[in-house]
Amino acid sequence: MNKLIYKSKWFLFSALSIIVGLYPIIYFIIDRHFGLLSSKDQELLNDITWNYAFYGHIILGGLALLIGWTQFSSRIRRNKVSLHRNIGKLYIIAVLISGLCGFYIAQFATGGVSNVIGFSLSAIIWLTTTFLAYRSIKNRKIQLHKEFMIYSYAVCFSAVTLRIWLPILILITGEFISAYLIVGWLSWVPNLFAAYFIILRERKKLNIQNV
Repeated sequence: MNKLIYKSKWFLFSALSIIVGLYPIIYFIIDRHFGLLSSKDQELLNDITWNYAFYGHIILGGLALLIGWTQFSSRIRRNKVSLHRNIGKLYIIAVLISGLCGFYIAQFATGGVSNVIGFSLSAIIWLTTTFLAYRSIKNRKIQLHKEFMIYSYAVCFSAVTLRIWLPILILITGEFISAYLIVGWLSWVPNLFAAYFIILRERKKLNIQNV
């Protein structure tokens, strides 16, 4: 029973990561004036720098989400070390570009100051935890690397949780802006708490094994 629950959670986690990771493709298939972009004024939508940053954020962020979940597969880490390392390098590059682009477009966030701060902080934390994960593995601190990667992907996974929370909050509040003001924080802060408890559980397992 426990094994079935574990497999179900892993399937849901990977499926959501893949689906939302591929989501940016929709911007190249249909008219992009939908969802969040419908709340942006035409002047911003015509701004070249903003557009480069927007597409850099969603495309590379989507790539990070699409490939990042595989890094938590013990089978890949154990049996395909070179693949794990190459995916890790690609993830770091994707986070660097997407995070910097995300920080820039956060300055124009819908909802005003609250979301400017919220999304800016999420970009900073994403970049920082990813850098610390990279530095720790370079120093051969494997467990620390794993923990920082959990934090990094928790922020990355906010692309998924935002799309889960937003329609729920719109139903509750009755309007987009109020819902978006909440989701600017709700999409990523609880993810970090979840990551913290996952790390605590991992540490307990290690302590039991080392006894």
